[in-house]
Amino acid sequence: MKKLISEFKEFAVKGNVIDMAVGVIIGSAFGKIVSSLVNDIIMPVVTLMTGATDFSRLSIVLKEPVDGSQGISLMYGSFLQNVIDFLIIALVIFLMLKCIVKISSLRQKEEKEDMREEKGPTTEELLIEIRDLLKEK
Repeated sequence: MKKLISEFKEFAVKGNVIDMAVGVIIGSAFGKIVSSLVNDIIMPVVTLMTGATDFSRLSIVLKEPVDGSQGISLMYGSFLQNVIDFLIIALVIFLMLKCIVKISSLRQKEEKEDMREEKGPTTEELLIEIRDLLKEK
């Protein structure tokens, strides 16, 4: 039992698990922001364009309710709202990753230039310089 507890402590305290937990929490908050963007900003515009009073309630009635029984409807408005939500999340993640890759490549380029300046000229560059000096004599 002690071995199991110590293994669990080692697992739970590792950096990867903590990073993953932070990512899940931030992802959850990000999901709320995107859902608000879709529900409060984008969907009212779409609703205005479609002329529907509530976009998420758009449906096709397959069977009307009869004698107190429930009717059957395809709730395509709710589905479309979820598709739009997904597309916005995918677009935002794509743009964020694109920015991260760009920043990372710029940072790597700067690091290579810094390393080149610290090292001084390469052996090849020195040999070319020596050759040019010998040609002048």
